[in-house]
Amino acid sequence: MAKTAPLRPRPSVAAGPMASLAGLLREWLPRQRWFAGKDRPVTDLGLLSMTELFPGCLHLLVHTGQSGVPAPSGATPAGDCYQLLLGVRRHLSPRLGRALIGRAEEGPLAGLTVYDALQDPRSAQLLLERLRQPGAAGPLRFEADPSVHVPAGLVPRVLEAEQSNSSLVYGDEFILKVFRRVQPGINPDLEVPGALAGQGCGRVPAPVAWFRTTHPQEATLGVLQPFLPDASDGWALALQALAAGDEFTVQARELGRATAEVHLALAAAFPAGAHDESARTAAAMTERLDAAARCVPALRPYVPGLRTAFGALVACDPGPPAQRIHGDLHLGQVLRAGRDWFVIDFEGEPSRPLAERRSTQSPVRDIAGMLRSFDYAARQRRPWRPEWARRCREAYCAGYAERAGWDPRKKHGLLRAYETDRAVYEVLYEARHRPDWLPVPMAAIERLAVRGG
Repeated sequence: MAKTAPLRPRPSVAAGPMASLAGLLREWLPRQRWFAGKDRPVTDLGLLSMTELFPGCLHLLVHTGQSGVPAPSGATPAGDCYQLLLGVRRHLSPRLGRALIGRAEEGPLAGLTVYDALQDPRSAQLLLERLRQPGAAGPLRFEADPSVHVPAGLVPRVLEAEQSNSSLVYGDEFILKVFRRVQPGINPDLEVPGALAGQGCGRVPAPVAWFRTTHPQEATLGVLQPFLPDASDGWALALQALAAGDEFTVQARELGRATAEVHLALAAAFPAGAHDESARTAAAMTERLDAAARCVPALRPYVPGLRTAFGALVACDPGPPAQRIHGDLHLGQVLRAGRDWFVIDFEGEPSRPLAERRSTQSPVRDIAGMLRSFDYAARQRRPWRPEWARRCREAYCAGYAERAGWDPRKKHGLLRAYETDRAVYEVLYEARHRPDWLPVPMAAIERLAVRGG
């Protein structure tokens, strides 16, 4: 797959409105849950594109750069592109107080109040109208599945759950995910559910409408899908079971079967050659480990032991062929409605390049992510219940084997390597975003650092 250049501002575009917005955004962006670099100041801020979506609402793509962000070897200097929908008005209603970004003091917006328009019900409804009536607005393109009817006047509400994007629910019928961190290319959260719908896979809600930009490069900006109002996510269900002292093995086994069904549908939707990428995968895992250890001192004593897991990947059974996968599978990415499990959020890990998230990988990576999630759930209560997690892991793998035709538990070297890679990711994430949670993945690191752990 050809590499795409990162989104960067053109000098002729970077002036104008940014004279009003730059100072406000430098302070506001690092406080947002979806902003990648909260621990570093924004030192570079440029405008990639701006479109008046409707009166009083500006759609922006901005490029941010931060000091102290190393670029990978051979890569372009670090930086990110973010999608913003900004409301601009003279006075802000008290009910929109949480949406406030600030008051512009200079430039063309001087004297006006700027706020996050996604928090404004009126702006959210107008955004839905754009999706209901496909068309163009400057470089923005609004598109929809003509076979699905989206009613007018659906009441919007913002989902408050922590996530790396922003989501709006409309009338408990549809959910719109607005991608905040934007990379060139089609986002897997649009591409994959659409392809799975074509395979007749009912485990994944299909896209209903979406919008994208054609400038400065093609990129997916948001996806509208059916909302499952009576569904509960797997994380909440697991914690409920733990709180009640109940087992979760029946649900875990069914979830394993659902995961296998999605993997089979993905393999059919995205045919791929059977190439052994073990050496390249092991090298990438080792590079991620070394980078994480530089950032998290607590990880450093375990690095030699963890490297053995990645080294063994080259010599072990390569397992099933690489294919398209979910990429960030855990209990928070699955929903249970009635007796059925559904898989959502195919965006993958937003911190990783889009080309990597769209690449073929071992399905064991998804399995390892879910196994780590059972361990996370078990550690949310005291005393820790490792046996509960172990039984869930066993049941999940058994259910997967029933549907997939191969047993993840018999791929021990593969599973250890991918679980180790996932735990390293978790350590870096928790150290940056939730330091109080760091002991959870560190407990796994201690186990996995022992040969055969």
